[in-house]
Amino acid sequence: MKSPVIVIVGATASGKSNLAIDLAEKFSGEIINADSWAVYKNFNIGTATPSLAERRGIQHYLLDVADPALGFSAAEFKKLAKEAIENISSRGKLPIIVGGTGLYIDSLIYDYSFLPPSSNEERQYLESLSLKQLKDMCDDLGYDTERIDLNNKRRVIRFLENHGVFPTSKPLEDNILILGIKISLEKLRENIEHRTEKMIKLGLEDEVRNLVIEYGWDIEPMKGIGYREFKDYFDNIINKQELIERINKDTIKLVKKQKTWFGRNKSIQWYDNGYQFVDSVTTFMNKFN
Repeated sequence: MKSPVIVIVGATASGKSNLAIDLAEKFSGEIINADSWAVYKNFNIGTATPSLAERRGIQHYLLDVADPALGFSAAEFKKLAKEAIENISSRGKLPIIVGGTGLYIDSLIYDYSFLPPSSNEERQYLESLSLKQLKDMCDDLGYDTERIDLNNKRRVIRFLENHGVFPTSKPLEDNILILGIKISLEKLRENIEHRTEKMIKLGLEDEVRNLVIEYGWDIEPMKGIGYREFKDYFDNIINKQELIERINKDTIKLVKKQKTWFGRNKSIQWYDNGYQFVDSVTTFMNKFN
């Protein structure tokens, strides 16, 4: 049997990072980030990237690895995550993958077979189009877009490059345990409001201003929640309170999408307290002794 791998999924602000660190301490693990925004360099506060103190000495991978100007794909994530898993397992440690980006996680655990990229000419043409034009192109071609993020221009372009075809996948292997954090929408709303308030206090506004100066508004990570909302604020279209409300509202929309994505996966074991997670991992790890 292959070495064990733990995967922790759930909605934004559900407590995934803290749970992963707790389990890493108990089971001698190291953590692989599977959040599509936290991979970018200098995007820290708005992505709730755990600080060095919050990581409590646990080694983390795939944080601050991608150039914001170049973007990052699920195929790139899969490649780097597989390398991290091999590295961690080779040293007798337990790989723990944690994040809320369903496509990234599924690409890894179901071994997606990605199609090769298109020509530079086709890519440049698609990138010259607006997001609305790209969506219209998908509609005109009759492509089923239910499974992609239509607000993510890079993913819509990749979908068109693949001619509306999704990557092939393989069955889940028995060395992988997927755990999900079960939490009510009411509690998530409370957590999200607290999370946004904390980000503002930590200096999110300055982080966004500096990123805009360096990269502008058009790069992919600037379209992420906690960043894109600042444009109207900086342009004096909305005030600080309206900014905060918009971030919270957009985060709730994301949470609902995450719940839908992960809710389709029948292999996820859902729990709502730490003891259940520890018991599940303990039982799973006993198979490898």
